[in-house]
Amino acid sequence: MGAAVAAGLAVSLPHTAGARPIGARAQRVPLTHEEHRVVVIGSGFGGGVSALRLAQAGVPVVVLERGVRWPAGPNSTTFPSASAPDKRVLWHKSNPELFGRPVAFEPYTGLLEAVAGDNMTALCATGVGGGSLIYQGMSLQPTEELFARWFPGGFDWAQMDGIYYPRVAKMLGLATAPDELIESPTYEAARIFAKRVTEQGLPLQKIPMPIDWDYALAELRGEMTPSYTNGDGALGVDNGGKNSVDVTYLAQAESTGRVDVRTCHEVTSIERAADGRWVVRVDRTDTTGTVLENLVLTAGTLIMAAGSVNTTRLLVRAGALGAIPDLPDGLGDGWGTNADRIYLWTDPTCDFGIEQGGPVVYGSLNWSDPEHAHTVIQASIPSLSMDLHSTVLVGYGVSDGRGTIRYDAGRDQGVLSWPHDGDGGIQWGHIDPTVRAIAGPTAVVTDTNAVMPSTWHPLGGANMGVVCDIDGRVLGQRGLYVLDGALMPGNTAACNPSMTIAAVAERALDNLVRRDVGSII
Repeated sequence: MGAAVAAGLAVSLPHTAGARPIGARAQRVPLTHEEHRVVVIGSGFGGGVSALRLAQAGVPVVVLERGVRWPAGPNSTTFPSASAPDKRVLWHKSNPELFGRPVAFEPYTGLLEAVAGDNMTALCATGVGGGSLIYQGMSLQPTEELFARWFPGGFDWAQMDGIYYPRVAKMLGLATAPDELIESPTYEAARIFAKRVTEQGLPLQKIPMPIDWDYALAELRGEMTPSYTNGDGALGVDNGGKNSVDVTYLAQAESTGRVDVRTCHEVTSIERAADGRWVVRVDRTDTTGTVLENLVLTAGTLIMAAGSVNTTRLLVRAGALGAIPDLPDGLGDGWGTNADRIYLWTDPTCDFGIEQGGPVVYGSLNWSDPEHAHTVIQASIPSLSMDLHSTVLVGYGVSDGRGTIRYDAGRDQGVLSWPHDGDGGIQWGHIDPTVRAIAGPTAVVTDTNAVMPSTWHPLGGANMGVVCDIDGRVLGQRGLYVLDGALMPGNTAACNPSMTIAAVAERALDNLVRRDVGSII
């Protein structure tokens, strides 16, 4: 997700993120205590699946989301433009540097939190729908061989392949781009990519996307302001037609009347009460981050779905401070980047176009070797004022490289640490040669990760098989579950993570509804 932002927008993001006026007086805010049956932290794929399936089983759920809603529809202007970013891009507590450059937007509950660690910046989504709001949308299912190599045992592949991946595909309305769209003028970059991939003898596939492509075709007919067809949807698609979690899983969940999605509710800490229930401390804020109310929510069941980095940071802090005793020893280990690489492909002999249609049409799935499997896709650059003869190539794959998230008492939070050559094997041995072969001998290929190490796909930290079972139950902690990217084993088998996170959560919720509802939940 957001590849074009990293490659094309790192040039102009000014900031004082999260700053408060000097001398501003702290105001007393009210404190509210509440009791609930289930609290879910986060509203992305894991949170959305959890809320819907529990509600359908008759269980009331409160979903806490620190961001806001981002409603889309024809000709709306909800999302920031990737070519002219504004305060809507950044979460107000983001690191004051993004991709190594200072940024100066006024504080706002924007779409992205940049979490800077040792040798790595993780981009974490905020807003109702989580990462589905801003991800490009590539929805890939790994092969049985890839899944078996990189995921722990215990999964029934026939179930994953026959029930859970198809269920997610149906919920998201997956479809590939129609030829009519691909043949239109602004999709020249996609056609060049497809031609180069084929010439190199590499596999070429249309990529399933959670998109109603009729919206893009309507743009071609002049019925809507361009959002897909000019590549300006890297930070959310204004016109609608993108089947993100907020308009699929969460919309259905809320329609049951059993799910309460609360926006601008930032979780500050979690703990286990003496009676075994879970205590969640929350700041309710306005859109600048000013705290309006403190809440203490107590629940019998707590589902962590705040994303890999923030789920893990909450848990490692709770463990270090003794708020949750006896958390598994592997907590905070096994963190990975999904081997993300983002390349700027520049070639004066190629007319990629000033406007490049998106979000993603084609990819090359190089999966024959499970030990070195990788995927390369082409993603559009946002419209610029001049023709740079450039577009973006994105790679991700499998890697044994792992980092950690450890509690830092001085900062009172979990801090990300990544080895300098964490994904070196897959990068230099496989993704990089594939990218350069596609780009060709006349191209200049810039590996943006070499300049500003970052990932849009943070995974792990509360890994299945180590910290949790494969249904997300935290080992030794009754009523505590992890059902998001933190549960993944550092990569998702050469696929972008969304499809697998959702499929694993769907499988887990079937089991939790059958086994845990009524006894634990």
